Amino acid sequence: MNTLSSDVPKSVGPRAAPLRGAWLALLSFALSLATFIEVLDSTVTNVAVPSIAGSLAVSNAQATWVISSYSVAAAIAVPLTGWLSQRFGDARLFVWSVLLFTLTSLLCGIASNLEMLVLCRAMQGLCSGPMVPLSQAILLRSFPPEKRVFALALWAMTVLLAPIFGPVLGGWIIDQFSWPWIFFINLPIGLFAFAACTALLRRDPPSRKQPPKDLVGIALLVVGVGALQGVLDLGREHGWFDSPLIITLSIVATLALLSLLIWESAEPYPVIDLSLFRDRAFSFGVAVISLGMVSFSVIGVIFPLWMQTVMGYTALQAGMAVAPLGILALVFSLLIGVFLDRLDARFVTSFGFLVFFAVLYWDTHFTLSMSFWQIVTPTFIQGIGLPCFFIPLSAVTLSRISDEKLAAASGMSNFLRTLSAALGTALSVTWWDNRAAHHYGTLAQSVTHESLGTGQFSRALQNMGLAGDRNLAAIRQVVQQQAYMMATNDLFYVASLVCLALAALIWTTRPWRGISAARVGH
Repeated sequence: MNTLSSDVPKSVGPRAAPLRGAWLALLSFALSLATFIEVLDSTVTNVAVPSIAGSLAVSNAQATWVISSYSVAAAIAVPLTGWLSQRFGDARLFVWSVLLFTLTSLLCGIASNLEMLVLCRAMQGLCSGPMVPLSQAILLRSFPPEKRVFALALWAMTVLLAPIFGPVLGGWIIDQFSWPWIFFINLPIGLFAFAACTALLRRDPPSRKQPPKDLVGIALLVVGVGALQGVLDLGREHGWFDSPLIITLSIVATLALLSLLIWESAEPYPVIDLSLFRDRAFSFGVAVISLGMVSFSVIGVIFPLWMQTVMGYTALQAGMAVAPLGILALVFSLLIGVFLDRLDARFVTSFGFLVFFAVLYWDTHFTLSMSFWQIVTPTFIQGIGLPCFFIPLSAVTLSRISDEKLAAASGMSNFLRTLSAALGTALSVTWWDNRAAHHYGTLAQSVTHESLGTGQFSRALQNMGLAGDRNLAAIRQVVQQQAYMMATNDLFYVASLVCLALAALIWTTRPWRGISAARVGH
């Protein structure tokens, strides 16, 4: 990978919307709001599962289909963004996606049974797919070349902060109102974003060369991605490869995705543009961002799980512990947007991963006796690292992409990023449970009648009125808590090593300077 030059990328310029000043600010705000509610909806329902289950008289396991249906549908729709935008135009596809997303949010809120809610969530996911990648592409084209990184910073703030604040907002809404309001809050925001973008966005015409419909590619994509997302969503619940369902879905996903790669490589008008990966900058950026999001999923999933199941905090308290991560992330997103073009982006990216490494290693020393503020402090500091690696890598990933392929590239990079986060979530939760079982077995061997510590603890419990089976249950609970605490530390340690390796990997490339107005050379 050669040194960045000062050439203006083809992806910005001739088709950029001629907006300046307050109008450009309004468009940016509307695009950011649309992105925010889409990303928010992928996490805000996580804390609403018990409330939805109780209201609709279904089990918690059944209620999780509200989450799964959305994630599967969105995972299918995101990589189709480039193909759809070629047929309908970026602006037209975006505003219709926002409007339909808003209307399906209304349908979700008024759903009277689980079947209707799951169907509406699937429709909502299909409509949401193009919103995030197109908001990124439109922002880049709307800003002048020298402001591209600032545009990416605005986009990154919404993409990174929405998952952080989603559980907090969801918990507050559930406590104060009821679960339908997690969907109703989308209505005023979505309608405003639709109206503003409709008024301000210039309608780019669809591609003059309307390619034939790649029906085989679409079918393989739907089957492959749908089956893969099903494996990730249902694997832990069904015991992974001990389940015939997961084995079947895995075989279907593997065969469909391999067939998709073979078919698309020979298809003259592919629904998935594999030629994007010939660009080394795109391939490198997507790979590193994806690995980074695998590590970040440990914070987004295991951290609140540990707080609730091991430390005894409520869902809202766990969300409040993660939320401070967004404070410094917001500040540094703006700083990076202003100053990145003056720096070697490798340094900024490596620094971000090193911050993650340091904080995750700090987390490996967590104990059961820690206070709430001792838990929050490293999370607050971690907010520095998130935009430091995400924004520069996003800029590098798209820096050589031409105008006509920008939506496709953004869709592909966002698809692989979210898929990696889902993979990281599934693997980390499973590994966490397995490590806890391992530590439980090891610790239980030391809990014997001959053990001095066990005897002292048992007598202390008896003095508190816990005898017989209650005494044994209390001991078992303490051992299990300690086992999960040790498993949490193990997971933080592995994630920290991944971040350290990524910080070093960045330096295997040549300098990334002047990135906001540059092209990455081969």
